[in-house]
Amino acid sequence: MKDRTTRAQPHARITFVTGTDTGVGKTVLTGLIVLYLRQCGVNALAMKPFCTGDRLDVSVLAALQSHQVGFDEINPVYFTEPLAPLAAARKCGYSVKIPRVLNSIRAMQNRCDWLVIEGIGGVSVPLTKSFTVADLISKLQCEPIVVARNRLGTINHTLLTVDALKRTGVRQIKVVLMDQEQADPSAEHNQLIISELARDVPVYRLSFLGPNASEPACLKKSLPKVKKVVAQLLG
Repeated sequence: MKDRTTRAQPHARITFVTGTDTGVGKTVLTGLIVLYLRQCGVNALAMKPFCTGDRLDVSVLAALQSHQVGFDEINPVYFTEPLAPLAAARKCGYSVKIPRVLNSIRAMQNRCDWLVIEGIGGVSVPLTKSFTVADLISKLQCEPIVVARNRLGTINHTLLTVDALKRTGVRQIKVVLMDQEQADPSAEHNQLIISELARDVPVYRLSFLGPNASEPACLKKSLPKVKKVVAQLLG
């Protein structure tokens, strides 16, 4: 991969890591991508525009960027209640302003050559009454990667997610199936079936990286094991 650390571009490439659900491995994949890009000499940054509940994911992203970016820059919209952003905002009487969020994202984009964004929950999660995660991906005109658990049920969840993105006009979709600690019989068939049914959507598979896979030290240790897949994923 070409070294692009010499100067930041005003229109950095954006990869948006979304998922079929919460807790599917978005932070793990986001961390692996950021580590890989930075090891390749790419001026890459990561952010999670929306976060609710704890801020552990934000802490991971901050650590992987050597804390050169502050928490509020990585995560401009945060609610302490572990709810969907729309519900959390209503509970505390706050109204999310999408233009402000977009400005925060563009500010980060102007500081790097490749911005990796971790979404919240799935693509139909409401950020406001009329704006979802899928709408945000479409607005940014970025490259989405859908993360899904590699287990029974993932075919349905993944195809629904891909269809939801396509309905908003999003293209260049990729899927990553995350192997689970306890594999079920479907794990060896899901990749092929989704590839056949999703049509023109590349489907990748990542091996299980341990129960603490999202911790910065574990991510750094795991990257060599999955480096080839990450490289293929990013093209």
